Amino acid sequence: MQGACVRADEPFLSLVRRGQKPAGSVFAQIISGPLSLMTLKSSLPPLTTFTPCMHPPHFETITLVSECGSQDPALFSGKMDSSRLCRGTMTYKSLIAEVHNQQRTLTAIVEQDERTAYFYIWPTDLFRSQYAVRGCWLRNLLPAPAQEDREAMEQGIAPLLSAEYCRNLEAEPALDPAGLQVLWEPSDDGAALWYYGQLLAVIPGWSLYQEKQVSFSAGCIKKNRLTAPLGSASTNDYYARAEHQRQFWREWHDGSEWDKVQQDLMACYQARFGESVKYYAIDQGSWPPMAISQHWHQGVWYFLTLGMSIRPMPQVDYLFDELAPQYRRIELGMAVDGEVMTESNAVQMASALAEFVHLPWARLTWLGEGHTLASEVAPVGFESFLLANELAPAPAQFTLPKRDGDRPTLLWTTPVTEAERQFAQADEHGGQKLRELLTADGNDHVFRPRQQVVESEE
Repeated sequence: MQGACVRADEPFLSLVRRGQKPAGSVFAQIISGPLSLMTLKSSLPPLTTFTPCMHPPHFETITLVSECGSQDPALFSGKMDSSRLCRGTMTYKSLIAEVHNQQRTLTAIVEQDERTAYFYIWPTDLFRSQYAVRGCWLRNLLPAPAQEDREAMEQGIAPLLSAEYCRNLEAEPALDPAGLQVLWEPSDDGAALWYYGQLLAVIPGWSLYQEKQVSFSAGCIKKNRLTAPLGSASTNDYYARAEHQRQFWREWHDGSEWDKVQQDLMACYQARFGESVKYYAIDQGSWPPMAISQHWHQGVWYFLTLGMSIRPMPQVDYLFDELAPQYRRIELGMAVDGEVMTESNAVQMASALAEFVHLPWARLTWLGEGHTLASEVAPVGFESFLLANELAPAPAQFTLPKRDGDRPTLLWTTPVTEAERQFAQADEHGGQKLRELLTADGNDHVFRPRQQVVESEE
């Protein structure tokens, strides 16, 4: 897999001392050290402080659309426009539910007219050219036809499902918007639709990254071009996953899960690097709660994220299939030699982690070994950061606590030059080759001034 290079645009890091609420901006300016110390290229603006949010968003929340198309202002999170309508057939009247995912990259909607009801996931503007709309037939509101509803398809109208695929052959009652509940997968790229506590449909997240339509409907008994049978938890893994994910959201909604995650990770980090000296909230006041813990150990500043591993990253299930548990959850770390950089500058450089933790879900992508990430807070002479667990020598590697059955990976971030970034991007294994060159030249996960390990292009 070729290393991914993403520019992170919004640095944010607010300081929270242990047991206290946020007390002000940390990075109003960079404090430059002596000339012998490394410095950074730019300063960041003051940051707004906040109290981390412990509850997930959109829990049991649906946007309702009335017959005349007006929206409840307390719930509505964005208007539909004609450019988002599938083949021009969707109207405000037929849209009965709309729920954005956490990062507002995708929108789940339920469309219902006098003939049928469908569940869709729409990419938002940023991703519309990259990903297709995914749809799932829910029910016929007219008797099921004996043959495929080709006339509707030719007219661009949502078709009825033919009788041989339907659980109910007679017309079913219209869905009551008040009974609908959309729950997004924790990876933020798929969703399940519940109706008065019963699972109605699932559109799995991995289906976003390939061309075929993949969905599962409770009203279907035989696979067809519109959907496939949902079955039960014992016959369909996606049914079981939807139930598990509903329990996941319930547990987070209860408010105690963050304490467990925080305690487990802090115990792991402090066993390795000693007591945390500072603690930074980096979740922007939204779910999931995320933070950075700062440590001083044997002359090195360590910065380690907490909370990124709460959610599996997008795309990983599609790319790695049964190996996905090895790659879908991560935390990030940064280590800076205290002799080459002041604490202020080290903290400033570590603010890159606060940019990176949101990227997988904001960009519907994933981060892994050998990927590179551009950042404006890299030290002078460097342009990006390389992610690599294997930068740390074997004695310095350690195991993170499991999350939801998966073992997260700790990826160390180290600055790289523009030439090194280009080298990492040049071929599928470029990031791994760059890591090997850095190791061969005597470098490890602790950042210190060093020579460039590749030749610059003329």
